[in-house]
Amino acid sequence: MASKLAALVQEMDQINEYDREPVHPSGIQSASKFAGLFAGEHVAATEFVIGAFFVLHGVHAKDLLLGLLIGNVLAVLSWTFVCAPIAVRTRLTLYWYLRRIAGPGLTLVYNVANALLYCILAGAMISVSSTALGLGLGIPTPSLNDVLPNSAGWVAVTLLIGALFTLLAVLGFSALSRFAGVCSPWLFTVFVAGAIGTLPALGVHSNFDNFWEILQTKVWNGKPVEGQEQFGLWQIAFFAWFANLAMHIGLSDMALFRYAKSWSYGLFTSTGIFPGHYLAWICSGLMVAAANREMDPGRMAYGAAGIVGVMAVAIAGWTTANPTIYRAGLALQSVTPNWPRWKLTLYTGLITSVLACFPVFFVRLLDYVAIYGLVLMPVGAVVFTEHWIFPALGIAQYEAERKGLVWNWKVLVVWGGTLAACAAMPLHLFYRWLPGYFLAIALYIVLNLGERKKQ
Repeated sequence: MASKLAALVQEMDQINEYDREPVHPSGIQSASKFAGLFAGEHVAATEFVIGAFFVLHGVHAKDLLLGLLIGNVLAVLSWTFVCAPIAVRTRLTLYWYLRRIAGPGLTLVYNVANALLYCILAGAMISVSSTALGLGLGIPTPSLNDVLPNSAGWVAVTLLIGALFTLLAVLGFSALSRFAGVCSPWLFTVFVAGAIGTLPALGVHSNFDNFWEILQTKVWNGKPVEGQEQFGLWQIAFFAWFANLAMHIGLSDMALFRYAKSWSYGLFTSTGIFPGHYLAWICSGLMVAAANREMDPGRMAYGAAGIVGVMAVAIAGWTTANPTIYRAGLALQSVTPNWPRWKLTLYTGLITSVLACFPVFFVRLLDYVAIYGLVLMPVGAVVFTEHWIFPALGIAQYEAERKGLVWNWKVLVVWGGTLAACAAMPLHLFYRWLPGYFLAIALYIVLNLGERKKQ
């Protein structure tokens, strides 16, 4: 047994994910793998929660449809024109590229924060999948007001699912894309079939002549449930835009696009965004409306599509948590430079599984997604400025690398100052990141004007 374990460890050590170096040309991946990866990641377990929350927040039907269209188009464009070009030019992860800009000390702090936020996000996905398995075992789903685990059974199921999810994340990029590519078409079909299956319960006639009326009166009727804020058009649009803010504007998806042949591969995010963050959110809204507006993803899916729906919730969590755990493992590489990526990913998955036991992360998912993207946004602005704007202005790049700095205090000032300014803004939480992003860019340029004068 010991020899087999040693052989497995040796084999895992040989998986090269180019953690600390540019991706070799032989590692470039095909367009189909990116299409499959994004389709699997964004048609996910969290869609059962997010789409349902729009109903609970009293969105009007017209606002939902238009707002999601605007926000998702902006998200795809952000991946394509902000994140992918930098990743393709450098072939580095954000975490390793940032060392040249911020210095290893500040990069360590950022990477730990990034990894922890990713662990919480992946934990929310595991929690959603737990509602599916818990349904079959008679384990109640935590309520919207629960912060701590509501039973020992919930903890046991969540830890089991978290361990299974971690195993695939350990295998690396190729395994993730293959798994997502196989599952995504089926998951999307279940979402659509489940939504169609709820229509008779909602009162839609067989000839669909009252379909729009039902959507406006029984689903997205502008009436939030007790304790939930009402959302309008622009809150929906901005949420759809920043739902993956850390990945595109925050540049975390450099970890994926460094394998892309061209920056135009950013457009392949649409294979997941529009089925997942448009149609799947609409489908889950229909499901929760048919389930008397009760937030329970497993029960919602079972009522809409039976046991197939329950399986979809469980597997959708898997396809989404896997790349998130993978990213978190990469973020920790600079903290433990002598550890292989697979070992870091394994430990990251275990931490994620523990966090998943706390239901607060999925029952407060909308606010968490907003805060998560906001926290990481200023660093994305710094890297964007350093990569594109500094050369145009004649400002010397990579100050930390040139001067051997452990901490680039200018990056720290921009990060902390931007977050403080965003916290003080008299704006809705969903809107604060956009002015904060331009503030971070302007502040970083001003702080580095002295580097230009020295040239």
